[in-house]
Amino acid sequence: MALGLSIALPLGLAVVAVGPTANAAFDPGAQDVWADSAMGPIKSRVWRASDGNRNKVVYLLDGLRARTDLNGWEIETNVGPFLASQGINVVMPVGGQSSFYTDWYAPSNFNGQKTTYKWETFLTQNLPDRLAAGDLGFSRSRVGVVGISMGGSAALTLAAYHPNQFSYAGSLSGYLNISAPGMREAIRVAMLDSGGYNVDSMWGPPWNPAWLRNDPFVFAPRLRDNGTRVWVSAASGLPGVYNTPQTPIDYFNTATGMGLEALALANSRAFQVRMASIGANNVTYNFPAQGTHMWGYWQDQIYNMKNDLYANIG
Repeated sequence: MALGLSIALPLGLAVVAVGPTANAAFDPGAQDVWADSAMGPIKSRVWRASDGNRNKVVYLLDGLRARTDLNGWEIETNVGPFLASQGINVVMPVGGQSSFYTDWYAPSNFNGQKTTYKWETFLTQNLPDRLAAGDLGFSRSRVGVVGISMGGSAALTLAAYHPNQFSYAGSLSGYLNISAPGMREAIRVAMLDSGGYNVDSMWGPPWNPAWLRNDPFVFAPRLRDNGTRVWVSAASGLPGVYNTPQTPIDYFNTATGMGLEALALANSRAFQVRMASIGANNVTYNFPAQGTHMWGYWQDQIYNMKNDLYANIG
């Protein structure tokens, strides 16, 4: 099933927004925060917690088609101001199309990329340095990180290898069993579709150990041993309240989202079995009976996890 779906429905389509959006993109209530990095200056969008605390912080990661102007969470949802109203400082890094938020070996040689992606370094060194400085003064430890699709697996990876920084990790419709048959080939196709990126510039060829290093199914014991609080969600792939197709492209996007979500669910269920097999009890699983691969359902998950997130950061 995984092989068939991954070839027929490339993951590159995973973050196309389908259906109604919940927000009018740019939110004047957020501020731009720039941090230097090996990739050049990187912008993040920041919402300050309404109660003024600086300890409760969450990073929200985008999907494969991340844009360079705004994070998809701001474009498509209202979770920035919502979480801020609940006493959580929200940080949305901007950019990173097809990056998996990891440190690449080299620039992509397929699309003329000029700099080498160094997103793990940015998120664990450059960004926390900037957020801790000056008027922000955000905590560098017991931070949360939550992502959708590409960002879901990245969130778990960051928490696994940087436990002193991240106490909470959430994967929403993430691909958490990269070693499953067909997954590496699907990621290769998806990255070509989303910006023309060469996956060999990221983790090398499929037999390179870097693929295992970034596979949540493989590094699951780290999350258990770190005591990381983890939230994993993926829906059934069946259309739900946010699926209201009216045009042919709407129907195409709905069908695509159904397949992608079914694949994410298969990956997330495999991860659940893996964690159970090693005696890990630090994960909350949420598998809604309806929902496809789209922003409305991911926004709902943020609302669902809010209390759990608040209790396990800061």
